[in-house]
Order: sequence, then C-alpha cells, then structure tokens
Amino acid sequence: MTMRLALHTWTLDTTPLADALAVVKKTGWDAVELRRLDFERAAQVGQSAEQVLALVRASGLPVACVGVELGWVWATGAERARLLRVFAEQAARAKALGCATIMSPVDRGRGDLEEAARSIREVGDIAREHGVRLAIEFNSQCEQLNALQPMREVMARAGHPQAGLLLDTYHLGRTGASPRDIEDVRPEEIAYVQYSDVPRTGLEPGKALDRLPPGQGSVPFREFFAAFVRKGYAGYASYEAPNPAAWKRPAEDVAREALAATRAVLP
Repeated sequence: MTMRLALHTWTLDTTPLADALAVVKKTGWDAVELRRLDFERAAQVGQSAEQVLALVRASGLPVACVGVELGWVWATGAERARLLRVFAEQAARAKALGCATIMSPVDRGRGDLEEAARSIREVGDIAREHGVRLAIEFNSQCEQLNALQPMREVMARAGHPQAGLLLDTYHLGRTGASPRDIEDVRPEEIAYVQYSDVPRTGLEPGKALDRLPPGQGSVPFREFFAAFVRKGYAGYASYEAPNPAAWKRPAEDVAREALAATRAVLP
C-alpha cells in the first residue's frame, strides 16, 4: 500500500493560499490540507468562502482534510454555540470540496472526561450530518489530553463512529510514544495521520513551532509509517511542520525538500 501524502498549509504559513496551492501542485504532493485560518484570512481581505472553494477547486488538488476551530470540547454557552456553528460550516466546506475528513485539536486546560465524551458525541453527530468523519488530535503541549492513552480513553467513552483519532508523529514523538504503541490501536480508531520530525535537542515546554522534515530529528519514521500501513490505514498522511525558520525560506524549496525527505523514509 502506497501512502498518499498531503501538505498542510501551516507548513507554508507565510505564503498566500493561492501561491501555496501552486507550490503544492508543482512540487508533486498528492493533496493539500486546509485550515480554518485559511478561510478567515481570505475573509479579512474581502474574499468569500465560495471564492476560496473555487480557488482550491481550480488548483486541481484533492483536499485531504479541513480543519475546524479548536475549543469546543469544554466550551459552554454562547462560545460553544459559536464554535459548533463554525464546526458545521467547516464540515460543509469539506463536503463541498469532496473531502471526507475534518480535524480538530483538543482543548488546552483541563475538564471533565464525561463532559468531553458528550461533546465529542455532539460534534460527531454534526460530522455525520455532513457526511464527513472527524479526526481529533491530542496535543503533547496540553495539560490533560496530551498523549495517546488518555485520548483513546475519552474516545472510547464517546464511542462515536464518525469521530476517530488523529495520530501525529510530532505529538507521538514528544510524548515518548513508540511505533509499538500503535499496535494496540484498532484500525477503526484511526481517522487521520499527520507527521513531522521532533528536534533531538532544545525542546521547550509549550513550544511546538520547531517541527522538522523526516530524518532531521528523533522520530523513527519508517517504523511509524509501517505501523500505520499494517493497520490498513488508507487515508492521507499530512506534513504539518510549522517552523519560523522554514517560513523565511522559499516555499517551493521547503515543499520539495520535505517531500523528498518523506519518500526516503516510506516503508
């Protein structure tokens, strides 16, 4: 099974979306991953969501995933209502682009696990209404939902088929998880994969804009990718590597080098 590779727009954060799409296409990636922020930035300069969708369609690139706004896990009141509207909006945009996956990081801070499970069931229902599946990402820099096991536990409590795990090698690596830890994960639990390398030294608590191409850090990529393949994962793997040093370089160089580095470690 050949893993399909997508480039996340955060990797090219300082590059305007139209230019980023052209770079992704030119350098040979299979697809692009879009953020909520891509739509927000377009709105700030007077572009409608429909214009963004048209721009993406015109690029000819498949869309691997569309991000929603984080914060909905433990939000309440008017803020929760707003976040759920945004969630539905992004799910509809994904569907309009022929994209079957949306993603969200977990909330920072701490909260009640049963409340989190109820929240996941609620957004899982919204995802189902739009014909997409939600991939939820634990964040190694969060206070509570910060590793694979606690994330699996809350997902098991939620028990919603339209919500699954987003496994990111960066966060797996920063929490000390190994490819062997993936062996225990059931195939149906995995909704999406993102990846980047973790620096061997100089890690700072709370800092996550230090991500690197495969082979430049400490992540055993061949073993992780092989574990995903053994699980039968047939979705995209998305290179999400925000790094201010990369943002200062030509976007085409960053994209081309990352794709070559990825292909070098595929099983």
